[in-house]
Amino acid sequence: MSGEPPFDAEQVPAHAASESGHLDSKATIDYKSEIIRKSIHLCSFSIPVVYFFISKSFALTLLIPPFLGFFLVDLARFYHEPTRQWFFRWFGWLLRKHETDQAVKRFTGATNILFSAIVCVVLFPKIITVNAFAILIVSDITSALVGRRYGRRRFLQKSLVGATAFFVSAVIVVLLAPKVEGLALEYGIGIVAAAAGAVIESLSTKMDDNITVPLGIGLVMWALYALLLPTVDLYRLL
Repeated sequence: MSGEPPFDAEQVPAHAASESGHLDSKATIDYKSEIIRKSIHLCSFSIPVVYFFISKSFALTLLIPPFLGFFLVDLARFYHEPTRQWFFRWFGWLLRKHETDQAVKRFTGATNILFSAIVCVVLFPKIITVNAFAILIVSDITSALVGRRYGRRRFLQKSLVGATAFFVSAVIVVLLAPKVEGLALEYGIGIVAAAAGAVIESLSTKMDDNITVPLGIGLVMWALYALLLPTVDLYRLL
């Protein structure tokens, strides 16, 4: 990816430059670390892929132990000083500011994404979890890297170009991801859910977007299936 910005400073209007500065100030790790962080995040794409081929019970068997491991490490770094020092010595350069704040005690992305996967597997039909989680992984990575690199105008609490990148990449995921019957309306449902995901991801909330995005997408998909395709058996894929 080119190291040059898309616009010279002189080409950006004053209000846009101000927004760009606001967006830049929200980045709490450098861009190289962001790429590494998102490369690790990409490994989570194995969750929807593997889950497509296994049962819900087996998926939970695979997800719960690593979640408990990351959760316990997070708790230890909150309350055990030697663990906190060890953790930040090795992994601190990959953490965002809110993940290092001892006062608010926010869990890391790994803990949140595993928790999110467990909730989605338990709550949603498999076909919805696979679609929603695949969108989360692909589009979160795309949004973060494109938004940080090219973001100039703000959309809610993120950049407009980042939100656009999220939506476009999510639509691609929708077109490629499995569906129940392959009906055209199923793809329409997925695209609407992708748009909802882009808005949710752009909102600033206290809850991590690794949780809010797949849950939001999943709920929108489930509601639209119930409204528009009530005869489609979402539990056909077990």
